[in-house]
Amino acid sequence: MTDRTALLEAALDSLPDGIALLDRSGSVVSWNQSAEAITGYAAAELVARSVPQFLKPLLLESPQGDETAPSEHGRAALVRVRHKLGHELSVIARTVILSDGLGERTGSVAVFHPAEPLDALPHGDSNEDAAVEASQADLEERLGLEFDNFQRGGSPFGVLWLAVDQGPELRKTHGAAATHAMLEKIQHALARGLRPGEAMGRWGEDEFLVITHERTSEMLAAHAQTLAGLARTADFRWWGDRVSLTVSVGAAQAVPGRDCSLAPLLELAWDGMETSAREGGNRVAAAPRHSDGQDASPSAECAANASWRQR
Repeated sequence: MTDRTALLEAALDSLPDGIALLDRSGSVVSWNQSAEAITGYAAAELVARSVPQFLKPLLLESPQGDETAPSEHGRAALVRVRHKLGHELSVIARTVILSDGLGERTGSVAVFHPAEPLDALPHGDSNEDAAVEASQADLEERLGLEFDNFQRGGSPFGVLWLAVDQGPELRKTHGAAATHAMLEKIQHALARGLRPGEAMGRWGEDEFLVITHERTSEMLAAHAQTLAGLARTADFRWWGDRVSLTVSVGAAQAVPGRDCSLAPLLELAWDGMETSAREGGNRVAAAPRHSDGQDASPSAECAANASWRQR
């Protein structure tokens, strides 16, 4: 039995994720080396004890100890806990309930790892617009969860970065009120083309981000074209004058099996959007590729779609 226990502990210590194994009463049975590194708390401080209040979120419980509903099939959640050194730590965690053959709960296991520093992700300039900053924060949290799920074998994952071509000029000639009304009109038009489970929001002053689950780069391209077409149909008028609206879209899709992080994926989408804008706008594009098929961007571990011209 001792040899089997040592083998299990060695296996848990080899994992990159933090693992907390709890018994039926909620006491810690095992706390692996990654859990120690992530939280700063050694196994000797926690084993045979209940998880302290400030680490309860790792179990998807409130700091007061009130259990939230267990994550369905280990679904991930973004939580914040306090490191032993005192700083706040963003962690993606999932909890799985353990049961015996009769369905009786025998314990639980929490699996967790640090979230990518979302505030470092590339996004558009908000110019201290509270609504834009709130949208960015919501999208950043959704990005972290969706990408974590993708890396663990979940749904395909891609992003569309859209910039309204007329935004800067309209702001200069008609002011902030006209620009705000125009962006609302564009957002409503784009929302008509979203698929179930997708998310969209403001990602910058004149920019939107769409989080998609298209299965292939070709499908992502077609979806981007559809959204760009919907933007062109937005009937925006200001003081009786109709303003034609178009968007520049950058598309990037993560590739299964590659060690790719969120920041370079978004950089590729931004590169595509910038390429679209430089070429006159009203089109969909992605980061340029070398002739050998490798991304020209330094973040070559992410794959982007080929370039598509608006028809």
